[in-house]
Amino acid sequence: MSNFAKPENALKRAEELINVGQKQDALQSLHDLITSKRYRAWQKTHEKIMFKYIELCVDMRRGRFAKDGLIQYRIICQQVNVSSLEEVIKHFMDLSTKKAESARSQAQALEEALDVDDLEADNRPEDLMLSYVSGEKGKDRSDRELVTPWFKFLWETYRTVLEILRNNSKLMALYADTAHRAFQFCKQYKRSTEFRRLCEIIRNHLANLNKYRDQRDRPDLSAPESMQFYLDTRFEQLKIATELELWQEAFRSVEDIYGLTCMVKKMPKTSWMAVYYAKLTEIFWISSSHLYHAYAWFKLFQLQKSFNKNLNQKDLQLIASSVLLAAMSVPPYDHTRRASHLELEHEKERNMRMSNLIGFNLDTKTEGRDMLSRSSLLSDLMSKGVMTYVTQEVKDLYHLLEHEFLPLDLASKVQPLLAKISNVGGKISSASSVPEVQLSQYVPALEKLATLRLLQQVSQVYQTMSIESLAKMVPFFSFPAVEKLSVDAVKHDFVAMKVDHMKGAVIFSTLGLESDGLRNHLGLFAENLNRSRSMIYPSERKISKLGEMLPNLAEVVDKEHKRLLARKSIIEKRKEEQERHLLEREREEESKRLKLQKITEEAEQRRLASEIEQRRNQRILREIEERELEEAQALLQEAEKRGKKKGKKTVMDGEKVTKQSLMELAHNEQLRERQDMEKRLQKLGKTMDYLERAKREEAAPLIEAAFQRRLAEEKVLHEHEQQQEIEISRQRHDGDLKEKNRLLRILDSKIQFQNKVVKHREAEYERLRKERHERIEQILQARKEERESKRKMLFYLSVEEERLKKLQEEEEARKREAAERRKKEEAEHRAKMDEIAEKQRRREQEVEEKRRSELLARSSEIPIAARPLETPAAPEVAPVVPAVAAPAPGKYVPRFRRAEAQAPPPEPDRWGSGRQDDRAPPPGGDRWRSGGGQRQPWTSSRIPPRGG
Repeated sequence: MSNFAKPENALKRAEELINVGQKQDALQSLHDLITSKRYRAWQKTHEKIMFKYIELCVDMRRGRFAKDGLIQYRIICQQVNVSSLEEVIKHFMDLSTKKAESARSQAQALEEALDVDDLEADNRPEDLMLSYVSGEKGKDRSDRELVTPWFKFLWETYRTVLEILRNNSKLMALYADTAHRAFQFCKQYKRSTEFRRLCEIIRNHLANLNKYRDQRDRPDLSAPESMQFYLDTRFEQLKIATELELWQEAFRSVEDIYGLTCMVKKMPKTSWMAVYYAKLTEIFWISSSHLYHAYAWFKLFQLQKSFNKNLNQKDLQLIASSVLLAAMSVPPYDHTRRASHLELEHEKERNMRMSNLIGFNLDTKTEGRDMLSRSSLLSDLMSKGVMTYVTQEVKDLYHLLEHEFLPLDLASKVQPLLAKISNVGGKISSASSVPEVQLSQYVPALEKLATLRLLQQVSQVYQTMSIESLAKMVPFFSFPAVEKLSVDAVKHDFVAMKVDHMKGAVIFSTLGLESDGLRNHLGLFAENLNRSRSMIYPSERKISKLGEMLPNLAEVVDKEHKRLLARKSIIEKRKEEQERHLLEREREEESKRLKLQKITEEAEQRRLASEIEQRRNQRILREIEERELEEAQALLQEAEKRGKKKGKKTVMDGEKVTKQSLMELAHNEQLRERQDMEKRLQKLGKTMDYLERAKREEAAPLIEAAFQRRLAEEKVLHEHEQQQEIEISRQRHDGDLKEKNRLLRILDSKIQFQNKVVKHREAEYERLRKERHERIEQILQARKEERESKRKMLFYLSVEEERLKKLQEEEEARKREAAERRKKEEAEHRAKMDEIAEKQRRREQEVEEKRRSELLARSSEIPIAARPLETPAAPEVAPVVPAVAAPAPGKYVPRFRRAEAQAPPPEPDRWGSGRQDDRAPPPGGDRWRSGGGQRQPWTSSRIPPRGG
């Protein structure tokens, strides 16, 4: 951190570093100084240091340093010296703008230099690669390097300033001015991406203002000045969005304006509302929302008619015609028919939202509000008297399309009216906020409406019609277009028709179902027959009823008893109902009494308030009368003074002097003075006329004499000048003849020199021509040799490539053959090993069978009684070796397994069980010794191998 005793020393040190060329060190030292705590104690040189700091930041394009410094300076100045902060920020924006403009003026190809999608994005990889590969930079790239960085820095400047000034009541004017400058930047250079980002920034600032309500220096939206700044910014945003044709952002701006006014519950100015509705008409027309477009036009018409006093009759007629044609351009059928419940809910919500935006209803409650529709709009136009202002052609068109029934002549009568309407339009001179009106934009929609009306009327008259006849009746569209319109109309139940292309006919039908008339015909027929029978045979019916009742009298009595019980229960229920009604009536009377009491209290409060208001008004009137009396006395004194100066006496009739009487007296005196002045001026004018006439009569002969003298003098002067010109011409001719005779002596030398020069130049020309011809021949020869060498090189490369390809193929074939050979050898080796394993297994089986047969023969030779209990150790006993399972035929066996398989098999023990244990019983008996009545375990020992 810089440790300077005084800020003047810091400034001097920074200037010294700048002069040396160390701007980075100077900027860092000032940054450390500004962000230090000691900087806040210096009061006099804050602004100088900040100006120097901002200049360094702009020169070096260090936006982050500038933002940090401005934040620190805002902390210091926003409570003490806000004007200094405003000056510093304005200086910052002016410097950035000047730098950007100077860079722009240096570039001659601005469109290519600014062809960047996003100013906040870094350099693209292809740009970096191009900058590394190319040796010389082109002019376009140099322009991009000069202009684009400065415009990026200017955009960063606007963002920084808006972030610093946001949501501060003391800096609202500068915030609005910065937003306007940023909007103009986006408009001037067609920066749509930056404009969307700017709108989002301003929108977030307002959202944070409503979110954090306890922050310091928060602007009050209910204040008129704050509201004006915010609305002015939003309306400027709306204008720039429409000029850049960013219609989605324009609609969001409209929603911002409506939301802002809903916060404070206050309507904007009339001029702003005119701009609001004018932009809404453009937005809805672009989005093909004809119904909302017509409503917006209607609101704009009412606004201009009520508040624009300069609106002439011609402009009012043009606006009214546009309103009616916009309403007629709306499709005549309901789009929500046959829609699902979810779609209806979405449409209702969307319609309510648009109704709020167009009607500018600050009350957001939706109960009891009319929905927008074509029929209601046309009825409003009739009731509000819009038809009295439209042109005659538009009136005739409206009656033809909405009220007349002419199925055959409708199109022929509508077409000339549309031709007349298409030529009407122009700029509204008496209303600058209203967009240019061109009635020709409604002609396609009106042609569709005329076609739909014709189809509707024809369907009511005809059942079948040929396609050719229908196509002739519609001159606006071809029949495929008419068929497309009819599909949409049938979809929305506007007309019922089918097109049969096989027969070349159009089939019309009614919209109602044929079964509707036959739904209840049988029931109605039975009721009518029954009524007729009862009228014809009334006595027979009574006798039959009495005969039916007598045999079933018990049942009738039982039914009557049940009816009485039911009547008793009904009476009880009615009593309970009556008691409940009485209780409810008492509650209602109590509530009415409370309401009446509340109404009387409110009426008393209103009466007291009205009395207070009346007394206040009386006091104000009394003060006004006193003030007028004082003014009247002052006027009287002035009139007396003026009368004294003129020697007249002011005469007042009546005893009471009022301001009105004095004003009338002053007015009469002014009239009298004006009349006297006019009489004096008339008299003076006559005197001046007489004097001027006399002067001219006396001056006329003198002027004529002077003119004659002037003619004689000019004649003599002309003759003298002509004689002088003749003499001068003669002398010049004589001199030219002498000069010619003098120069004739060198004529031959001149011709010789000319020939010499011409020959020398011809020789030089021939030499240059030969050199040029030889150089051209050399170039052609070099190019021919180059083509030949290139051709040979290509041939060599192709041959070498084919050779390498063949070598590669041979190598691959060799590898395949080696792999196949290896597989074959492995298969043969595996077969040999399987054969060897099979032979070994057979040999082992033969040895095992032989050994078993020997053991059996040896055991049969010794008798059982002569066998001792403990036999001596067997002389050659083979070691016990674990048995190895014979390998399966055709399976590979490792080498160590083959060794185990070739070893001799183990011999069985004395019991013939063939145990494969490495331990054997001791010689002479069982594994347990019997002696002394006790069994003792034997000690294991290895059996010696066979032959050992």
